[in-house]
Amino acid sequence: MTYVQTPAATDSSTPAERVITAARRMLLVHAHPDDETIGSGTLMAKYAAEGAHVTLVTCTLGEEGEILLPEIANLAADQDDALGPYRIVELADAMRALGVSDHRFLGEAGKYRDSGMMGAPQNTNPDCFWQADLLAAANELVPVIREVRPQVVVTYDEFGAYGHPDHIQAHRVATYAVDLAGASSYRQDVGPRLAGAQGLLDSDSSLRPAQRHSGFTGGRYRHRVRNHGP
Repeated sequence: MTYVQTPAATDSSTPAERVITAARRMLLVHAHPDDETIGSGTLMAKYAAEGAHVTLVTCTLGEEGEILLPEIANLAADQDDALGPYRIVELADAMRALGVSDHRFLGEAGKYRDSGMMGAPQNTNPDCFWQADLLAAANELVPVIREVRPQVVVTYDEFGAYGHPDHIQAHRVATYAVDLAGASSYRQDVGPRLAGAQGLLDSDSSLRPAQRHSGFTGGRYRHRVRNHGP
């Protein structure tokens, strides 16, 4: 896991020794740079400003994204294929604006490539996120979950909001990783199990159970929310 602007990245502790100690902890798993700002930027900014520890994991660099600015058209996947590094900088700027200091890429920056829209030829690229082995990808997230111990995990619903393959895969990886992180016999080398998993809450349930358990309050949004104990 790549750490960006995170103290844990600079120490010599093992994954099992790194534990976030903030009273309120939220983890968001998004597919591409800017998905977090468009889909849950106000949520992230609100809780970061209130002192909660907000962690974002981004699964791809969004290399297949549509470019609307002529001055950077050459970065497109069918030209220089250099959009990924550009979006890393954009994402870092967005995190500063939202007040979020804990951002990471799944595995490492660029490990999983943007899959393009559903049905596009890019879906068959063996390096794309859509083709990723589910267990292997979830294993990249389990140490983060064990470290952060989030009371709330935010990701897409099982349809990926609008059917984007990377959104669907992010849902699969996030939900599977939470289940694995909650198993005491699984990956004991990356910290103690995540206790208190209560299953998925649909968007209508919003954060109401989390209000009781972890001090989170808030409105409704499109994502699935998984709630845990303190």
